[in-house]
Amino acid sequence: MKEIIAIIRPNKITRTKEVLDALGFPSMTANAVFGRGKQKAIIGEVTFDIQNPELTEEEGSMRYIPKRMISLIVPDEDTSLVVESIMKVNNTGQTGDGKIFVCPIDDAVRVRTKETGEEVIL
Repeated sequence: MKEIIAIIRPNKITRTKEVLDALGFPSMTANAVFGRGKQKAIIGEVTFDIQNPELTEEEGSMRYIPKRMISLIVPDEDTSLVVESIMKVNNTGQTGDGKIFVCPIDDAVRVRTKETGEEVIL
């Protein structure tokens, strides 16, 4: 099993969830997060006033940019399909399209039934 963690633009989360659901991967965890890569800001990415002065630096830049982070666990054989699908939905060709991380998962346990392994994620 693999955990796929994707950090994407907020305006791409709905389409990403729709595509993953259509592929048979409806289960995920999603969080609103703040962060940034090498860029200091993305013009037009934020369309609201930032009330917290800790998030801003100088005019036209931000310390942290609003993003969405999704996490899902998939069988090893489905990893490439899921990663490629996330990339296809989220690729605009512009700075700030996001990152995808793939991590190994040793085991999973369903708390209610104590099932383990891939049965838990399917």
